[in-house]
Parts: sequence; C-alpha cells; structure tokens
Amino acid sequence: MIRRRLRALPAALALVVAGPSFAAAAPAAPLTLGEVLASSAQHQPQILEAIARERQADARLLAAQGAFDLVFDVDAQARALGYYDGTYADLRTTRPLPGNGGQVYGGYRLSLGDFPVYDGKQVTNGLGEFRAGAVFSLLRDRLIDERRGKRDLAGSDIEIAAFEREAVAIGVQRRAIDAYQQWVAAGLRLRLYRELADLARNRQASIERQVQLGARPAILAVENRQNMVRRSALVVRSEQELQLAANALSLFLRDQLGQRVTPTADRLPDAMPEGVRPRLEDTQVHLADRPDLKALTARIGQTETRAALAQNELRPRLDIRAEASKDFGAGSATRRPAEALVGLRFSLPLEQRSARGRIAEVAAERDALSQRQRLLEDQIGVEIANLRAQVRGAGELVRLAGDEAALARRMAEAERRRFDLGASDFLLVNLREESAADAALRTLDAALREASARAELAAVVADRAALGL
Repeated sequence: MIRRRLRALPAALALVVAGPSFAAAAPAAPLTLGEVLASSAQHQPQILEAIARERQADARLLAAQGAFDLVFDVDAQARALGYYDGTYADLRTTRPLPGNGGQVYGGYRLSLGDFPVYDGKQVTNGLGEFRAGAVFSLLRDRLIDERRGKRDLAGSDIEIAAFEREAVAIGVQRRAIDAYQQWVAAGLRLRLYRELADLARNRQASIERQVQLGARPAILAVENRQNMVRRSALVVRSEQELQLAANALSLFLRDQLGQRVTPTADRLPDAMPEGVRPRLEDTQVHLADRPDLKALTARIGQTETRAALAQNELRPRLDIRAEASKDFGAGSATRRPAEALVGLRFSLPLEQRSARGRIAEVAAERDALSQRQRLLEDQIGVEIANLRAQVRGAGELVRLAGDEAALARRMAEAERRRFDLGASDFLLVNLREESAADAALRTLDAALREASARAELAAVVADRAALGL
C-alpha cells in the first residue's frame, strides 16, 4: 500500500529529496537490504572479532596437541676434577601415546673414561648402548588422562567458538536489518513531510492572489504562513532523524577496507522494502539450528569429559614398562648380550577427597547447564509463537492502514479541488491533508513493525539465508 501511495507523490518531490545535483547527474542506485547484509557479514567488527576468537580456539587446540609432541633430551656430564675422569652422554627421544597414558621411547648412551663402582650403570661398551622401551597405563590414565582431556576440551572449545560466532553474526545481522529499515522509514517520513510543506507553499501564492482580489480575508494568508512554518519544522526534524538513522546504518554498511559508509538520501528506495521472509518449520527444527543451544550442548559435553577425568583419579595406578637394550663395541663381556626388562608400578590414593570433590562439582555443573538448556528451549518456543502471531497481526494492520491511507488521500485531493473552486474553507482542507499524512505515517509504521517482526523471527529461528549468512 505504501508503494502505491508514494508513487502518487508529485514529481517535484523527487527533486527535493535528491538534492540540487539530481538533474545534472544520474541517480544513484537504491541501497538494498541485501547489500547491507552482505557488507555487514563481511566487514562488521563484531563478526570479525568472533572469527578471531574462533582462531584463538584453534590455537588452543594446537597447544593442547603439543602434549603429544616428540621430545628429544640430551644429558651429558664430565668429571672435571677427582680420581675418576669418566665422561657420559645420554640421548633420548620420547613420544606420548595418543590412546594411552603411557609413552614409547628410544635412546643412545655412550661413556668414556673411568667411573666409580657406584656409577656402573653409566658405563657402556666402546660404541655405546642403544635402547628402546614403552610404558603402558593399565588402570589410571588408560581410557583418559590429563593430556587427552585437555585436547578433547580444546576441540570442544573450537565448536563452542564456532557456535558463538554464528550467534554473534545472527545478532549483528538482526541489528543491521533494523538499522536499514529505520533509515528507509526516516527517509519516507521526510518525503511525506516535504510533500505537506510543498502543498502549503504552493497554496500560499493562490491565497495571496485571492486576498488581493478580495475573495479571501487577509488573515487566511497569515494562517497559511503559520501552517507553512509548522510543516517546515517537521521537515527539519525529519532531516535530522534521517541523518541519525544514516549514521546508525553506517555501523553495518562498509567499504572493502572495512571503513564506515554513511548512505546518502539519493540512495533511499521508493517504498519500504518487504524485508526478510523467514522459513516457518516446526519449532523442534528451529531448536536444532540455534547456535546458542548448540554451544550449550557442547558445554554439557565438556562436563562429561571433566567427569571422566575426575573418575580417572579414583582409579589406582598400574603401569607396565618394557625395555630392550644392547651395547656394541669393545668392552665388558657382561654388557654384550641384549637385555630385556619388564617392570610394574602401582600406587593407590587412600582418601581420594580431591577426586570425589571434583566429581561432585562436575555433576552440579552439568545439572545447572541442563536446567539452563531447558529454560532456553522453553523461551525459544514462546518467542517463536509470539513472533508468528506478531507477523500475522502486523500484516493485517498494514493492509487496513493502507486502505485507510488511500481513502484519506482521495478525500484530501477532493477537498483541495473544492478549496480551489471556493467551495471549501482553509481549516477543512488543512485537516484533510494532515489526516491523509497521518494515515500514511500509520501505514509506514505498520509496515515497519511487520518487517521488524519478520527480522526478529528470522533471528530467533536462526534462518541464516534470510539474514545474509
């Protein structure tokens, strides 16, 4: 309805809106909502910050995976003074096992000179000793340990960061839609008030001629000038509101370098755009798409990992160790045969208060997150139902307000013709004009509420396509 009404505006109105250079330069293309959403999704700082947070989570996972890095150690010592002159070097590489709390290792030792009897383990044959071994966890740290727990938690942090980025992007796009709609609405209000001011201004010359001919009282010209001033004040206020709305929109409309772009009035569309149209599936489908719910589910999954770590601390430690070694080169005959060693390590925490406390803490955290998830699901269901009702009601209000605006405009045009013929008075024609303008403004406000409700519904159901994501 607003589109049909605005097309009926006088042609001179377009010259007023576009500015003095309208006739000299080609008109700029109207700014579309899709252009704003594309610019916001690519350059808005809040979205870029969320992307950086996601990269930060990736880096934390890489740091957690560093616990499984291959480690190279060198231990060397030489006796600078004393009776013995033994020199010793031990090279060792260790690789933690990704599926067990143990590790595999290999090494090489070489000794030169004489050693005391109590340092006999450091003595090797002439070409040194090569060895390889492994340690396996049989109880504690078999299924999960601190290294794997941190790695799993860091992997979940990446998912949470991705979901939070989506939630931030949805919120930013929702605000971008609102800023665009407010800017368009401010521009359309300005056009309406300029039309009213033009009508009063054009009527002034006719009234002054009729006053000179004695057909109208002189006070009528003064009254119309008063009406002109009042309508001009509305124009000035609307110009300020349009500039404020353009400044707000520049937070989302940016150039390729990410710098703010303040839209000019010549890029205003001719009517309030229809806005986004979110999909309307079952509520359970929308719950599955909500990034904040996904992030909460991932946090609940993290409590399962922390619970497993706490349960791991209750288990006794039982590790088995196996090692094979062999010396090469000249030296003692007792060191020439290959050797194989097998060993066990056992430890048992007796009171286990630390583990029990962590288990209770994690269980309470999981319950709290579950209750928060339940409340969020209920709130989303209520929001979707309310917004659907608002969209339906706003659409009906737009239709009724449009019909009222069309009828009010016809009445105003008819009253102006009667006034020009001398069959009507100034008060009545002024009332008709302002009534038509008020009806048009109510139509505009109804269309704005409908578009806003649709945008809010698109955000609540996480319709990424409708939001330009």
